[in-house]
Amino acid sequence: MPLMRIDVIKGHDEAYLKTMLDIAYEVQVDKFATPEGDRYQLLTQHEPFEMQILDTGLGIKRTRDVVFFNLVTRPRSTRDKLDFYKTLVDRLNKELGIRKEDVVFSLVPNNDDDWSFGNGEAQFLNGKL
Repeated sequence: MPLMRIDVIKGHDEAYLKTMLDIAYEVQVDKFATPEGDRYQLLTQHEPFEMQILDTGLGIKRTRDVVFFNLVTRPRSTRDKLDFYKTLVDRLNKELGIRKEDVVFSLVPNNDDDWSFGNGEAQFLNGKL
């Protein structure tokens, strides 16, 4: 049950952004074995000055196509995370032309008691999910 927050610089058309969201969801389902319909994505578009995404000293040059993925998710294995990163970057590059250098990830683990999907209940804990 990842919550996927995606930040981009304004200027991309709706079809491009929808494709990005679809690709990210498909990779999530495949690499994290989440069920179909487990889709929680929030896309935020920013003015260029609002996204300061540097390279942590790695010598990576960013462009206006930089995209930042922040996922709040159940704990995942290192192998699953690495597969997720690589597959998503490869698909974004191939299908949307996004440079691999322009894709940044941050995953934040959480647990079943950290979720309520409505009604003030913890559905992972009460057996509804």
